[in-house]
Amino acid sequence: MVQRKTKKAVVLLSGGLDSATTLYYARSKGYELSCLIFDYGQRHRREIIGARMLARKAGARCVLLKISLPWKGSSLLDAKQALPPAVSVRGIPTTYVPARNTIFLSFAFSYAEAIGAQSIFIGANALDFSGYPDCRPAYYKVFNSLSRVATRTGIEKKPIVVHTPLLHKTKKEIVLLAKRLGVPLALTWSCYQGGRKPCGKCDSCRLRAKGFAQAGVKDPLSD
Repeated sequence: MVQRKTKKAVVLLSGGLDSATTLYYARSKGYELSCLIFDYGQRHRREIIGARMLARKAGARCVLLKISLPWKGSSLLDAKQALPPAVSVRGIPTTYVPARNTIFLSFAFSYAEAIGAQSIFIGANALDFSGYPDCRPAYYKVFNSLSRVATRTGIEKKPIVVHTPLLHKTKKEIVLLAKRLGVPLALTWSCYQGGRKPCGKCDSCRLRAKGFAQAGVKDPLSD
């Protein structure tokens, strides 16, 4: 009897709604999952705590990687900078962390190659988002091209593929998918602030609230 090769995937897990939904989406596709969580000096650890609980709940391996970005360059990294209110005009907000997804994906490629994973999943979204340049379709197209020339697996014609299942979904669609997949939404955290309850004022809170309202689903964090 021929045994099927186990499908392995690395999931970039922040603890937010999108990354949690992506984790459970990858699980539904039958992957053996390894989550990569970053402690990169962000303003609070609330999302890290949630991410570790989500990985455990999904039955996934979990690696917490601490890195330093001492040059900061973002209000998510510099507590002296005020967080902006919900974004109402076009432009890239101060919460953008310079090249964050490029940094994270580079680590994910290294991790995936080392453990023999064929796929990387990331919860990037290009519809209801804050305008970050590394959340756009063109960015991920380039990264998949890079995989074919910058890794041993790529040179051997077995490139690691970056999957973005939420890229073209609205927040409403993401909330409904999360419900369908059984994501423990009470463990997710989207707010840029720490604390016991979301601030309800930042851009991330605004986008999350919009998604739950349009989906007709009660956000367990709004109690």
